[in-house]
Parts: sequence; structure tokens; C-alpha cells
Amino acid sequence: MSRLNNRAYELLQAEVNRLVNGPLETVRRDIVLRRLNRLRLQEGPPLTYTDLKAEVEDIFPEFDDNVLRRAAKANRASGKLKFVGLAAVGTAIAAGTVWVLNLPYPMIRWPVARTAPIVLLPSYISMDHNYRQAISLVEQADQLVNQATSAQDIELGSTKAAQAQQHLDKLPVWFLGYYPRAYCTWMSCTWRFTYDEFATARKDIGRMEAKVFQEQNALELLASGTAAVDAAKQQYQSAPDTQSKVQAVANWQTGMDQLTEIPPETLAGRMGETKLAAYQRDFSQVSGLLAGGDRSSTLLDAAKQFAWTASTEAQNPPHSVETWERIAGLWRQAIARLEQVPVEDVGYNEAQRMLAEYQNKLGVVQEQATREVRSQAAFATAQEKNTDLGSRVNNLDRATYASILQSIVNDLNEVESGTTVYDSAQQLKAAVQARLQEAAAQS
Repeated sequence: MSRLNNRAYELLQAEVNRLVNGPLETVRRDIVLRRLNRLRLQEGPPLTYTDLKAEVEDIFPEFDDNVLRRAAKANRASGKLKFVGLAAVGTAIAAGTVWVLNLPYPMIRWPVARTAPIVLLPSYISMDHNYRQAISLVEQADQLVNQATSAQDIELGSTKAAQAQQHLDKLPVWFLGYYPRAYCTWMSCTWRFTYDEFATARKDIGRMEAKVFQEQNALELLASGTAAVDAAKQQYQSAPDTQSKVQAVANWQTGMDQLTEIPPETLAGRMGETKLAAYQRDFSQVSGLLAGGDRSSTLLDAAKQFAWTASTEAQNPPHSVETWERIAGLWRQAIARLEQVPVEDVGYNEAQRMLAEYQNKLGVVQEQATREVRSQAAFATAQEKNTDLGSRVNNLDRATYASILQSIVNDLNEVESGTTVYDSAQQLKAAVQARLQEAAAQS
């Protein structure tokens, strides 16, 4: 240990520099600083206040006494700090020795346990703590896993089981059966390490880990099946046609099949029973509607077939009255099929839309048939008058002759375009009008 430490030297040096006021004073300063440096390099007992005062008083009689006392105090602290350092090193060595003696190796612990059991106090404390924690956590995990009411209970039980396993792993297996009487008398231990108890705890944890694995798999099946059914229900509600609804119902059944695969003894199995009952109730209703939908689909397809045939027959008009009547009959057949679709069937709305369309087309066909009947009747009347006029033309005066010709023209004007006799009526009309003009010119 140096007789003057750095802190004390710095205090004295600062005071010396303060007392030097001019170039001539540097000699005194150098002398004192050399003395102090020499003392700083010497080994021995620390300088006291008296020693420091003796070193500077002959050169600097005016040296501040307070600075000397502070320097002496700082110089004494060096010794205390060194003592504290040595004490810390000693404590560290002792702690390291205790740590080594508490290592979990039989060749170290058994001799120590027989000769100086107090040294193993840290091990006893650790064993006591880990034992208590392991037993408590095993009980908590067992309660959470075996009497779970939610997925969160299973997750927390899994965490507790893992923590219990960690505490069991910290118990020295080779030390089982050893009972530290002195420590347990003082700390009131409630445990005694035995192979049976240790094995039972490990079996409980293993059983709970297997139970947690089974529960987690069951919960995954529950989530997958529930998601599949919910998606199928949404798909069914938004399906645009019967075929899409059939596919949605198939997906619905697949989701319910997944729910039936869940082991009934698991939490997910108990939760799945309630969900499955509700899904099956809704599925039964949908299946009934879908069965009605199949019947409706058959009727709609039949109606479409009649409508397609009627539309094909109506192409390239004009047609005779008989043809229009046959076409009208086809439309009536299509309408009759649509009227058989029940209100509760899924295809009812589509049937009503088609029914309105087909009834409108039937009305058009019936109107066309009526026009054909009127036109043919008017043309027949005109032909009959024209034939009768030809046989009596020589017996009629000019006025009567022209009147009959005009009557024929009026009948021909009633023949409507788009009918089978329209072209013939136009030809006859042209001939009659020519004769009418000729008769008018002769009069």
C-alpha cells in the first residue's frame, strides 16, 4: 500500500498551486511536489495529518490546515477501501466454495451431507421451494385440465403442467429419501422425498400432457368443423340457384361429420354436442326445402322444354290458325307445369317469374290466332262477293256494280298484315280497285 494515495495527492497539489503567485514561487512548489511524489511511490502505512503537515509546513507555512486534514482523511480511506476489497474477495471465494459444494453431484453432496450439512442449506431451500411449487402446480394443472370449461382453461393447464415439470426437473433424483432433519425442524418441512411420490408426480404430469394434447386436437376439430358449417350456411343463403344450394348442403354435411369425430369425453366433444344438435336441426329444415327444390327443378325444366318447343314452332310466321292453336297449347302446358310449384319450395320465385313471361307470350299467340281468324274470314267474304259479282255482272247497273266492288275492297282492307292471306288479299284488292276505276271512268 502506498503511503500517499492519488486522491490525497491531488488535494495537496491543488493547494500548492494556489499558493504559488509568481515565477519565483515555483521553486517552493517543485520541492513540495517532489516530496509528495516520493511519498506516493513509497510503500508503508498511510501518512497521517501530522506527517503531511511536517512535509509541507517548512516550505509553505501558510498552507491551509483544512486542506491538510481533508488530505489525511482521504489518505486513510484508501486503507478502508482495500480492506473492503479484501473482504469482498473473501466473500466471493466463500460463496464460490458453497456453490461448488452444492453442485448436484453425489460424489460432492453425500460427503458434505454427512460431515457439514449446514453447507447444503441453499440446496435444502431450493429443494423445499421446488417441491412445494411442483405439488401446487400439479394440483392446479389437474383441476384446470380435467375440469375445464373453456379452451382458456386447457391452455392455462398446459402452462401449469409445464411449470410443474420444470420444478420437478430441479429436484435431485439421487437425493430422494434423504430428509434434512435440522433444516426441516427449523423450517417445518411438509415433504419427504420418496421415489414413489416423485414417480407419481411425473406420471400425473405425463398424463396431463397427453390429456392437453388430446384436448387441443379436439378443439382444432371443433374449430374446423364449426367454420365449415358456418361457411356452408352462408354459401347456402347466398346461392343463386338450386345446384349451388346442393353443393352448399354437401359442405354442410362434411362440417357436421367433422364434429362427430370429436371424442365425446373431451371439452370440445361436450361443446360440439350442443353445436351439432343445432346444426342438425337447421340441416333437416334445409334438406326438406332442398327436396322440394328438386321437385320444383323438375317442373321448371319441363316448363322450359314446352316453352322452347312453342318458341321454335312460332318462328318464321305467318302461320295458320291450327298452327297458332297448337303453339298456344304448348304455352298452356308450360304454364300448367309452373303453376304446380308450391309456395314453400325454393324454386317458387323463379317459377312465378317464368309464369308471368309465359302468360304474356301465350297472350301474344292468342292475339295472333285471332288476327288470323279475322283476316281469313274477311278474305273469304271478299272472294265470295267477287265470285257472285262475276256471275251477275251483266244484270247489274253501273251504280250497283261499283257499290259491290267497293264493298269487296272494304272487306279486303280488314285483312291484317302478318297473316297467311295477306298477300293474296293485296293482289285481289289491286284487281278490284282497277275494275272500280274502270267503272268510274265509263260512268
